[in-house]
Amino acid sequence: MNKKILTVAAFLAASTLSFGFYWEGEAGAEKIETGLGVNTGDDENSGYWYSYNDGPGGKSEITWPVAIGNEYSSSSLAPVIEECKGLCGTYTLNKGSLTYQPFVGVGFNLGGADDNGKAIPVDASALTGACVQYTSDNAVTFELGLGDATDEKIGYANPAVSMPKAKTTEKVDAAWSDFEQPSWGKTKLTTAEITQSIASFKFKIQGADGATGKFNIKGVGSKGDCTGDAIGAKALQASLNAQLSGRALSFGKTVAKAEIVNLQGQVVMAASAVKTMDLSKLNAGVYMVRAAGLSQQIMLK
Repeated sequence: MNKKILTVAAFLAASTLSFGFYWEGEAGAEKIETGLGVNTGDDENSGYWYSYNDGPGGKSEITWPVAIGNEYSSSSLAPVIEECKGLCGTYTLNKGSLTYQPFVGVGFNLGGADDNGKAIPVDASALTGACVQYTSDNAVTFELGLGDATDEKIGYANPAVSMPKAKTTEKVDAAWSDFEQPSWGKTKLTTAEITQSIASFKFKIQGADGATGKFNIKGVGSKGDCTGDAIGAKALQASLNAQLSGRALSFGKTVAKAEIVNLQGQVVMAASAVKTMDLSKLNAGVYMVRAAGLSQQIMLK
């Protein structure tokens, strides 16, 4: 876990919940700032990518393009994100002793995990839905994890939407009502019940024994936020009409206070009663902008 970027979670939790979130792999951030983390400080562990497979019966696996792990965690996928400008890998499906089709997957927890490593369900209804940008040699299932207790209760018939195979970058932008439980599920939940108890976003590739292919999750966020332009010019929020052009950040109206925060949580620039900000003195990298109660990730080149 990269502790350097945990300190930005506190202010994001207050602002992102109402307006959504977006993670773009090209920005290189390991942690997805969902705004739904249930803890603060060093305990705020939501938004970190992990992988899973069909073990112990199955033997499917994902081969990463570079060695995983960093100084904080041996399982960190930060090196992969930096290499791929997203989360990418090559998978091989092997059913082993399974009686059903083998699978692999990647995902992250919206609210974090408890001391036993179990994903914590959170109310995500304010987000209205979810989006993803990706490439994949085979179809992917975008599945909502609802926490161990609910997943078991519904017989693991989790709500999901389909992501068709895509050689070039495609986008799926789905309302919560678009996520449907499979027909074989015996226990059905309402959309309200689902959205008030979402623990994780999961991207599962399941298919015939021996199938192989590549995938890359390039962006993921709340419905309507996968615009594909998080780097460069992107509005902080439609009502602000703020745009980044080169090193000039401009707001559509004067804001009482604006701050630029680095990934260590330090305010590196601030201004009051401002309509534009000159960011030319800042080093290249990823920053958070705070203005009018909103926060947004930007990247300076």
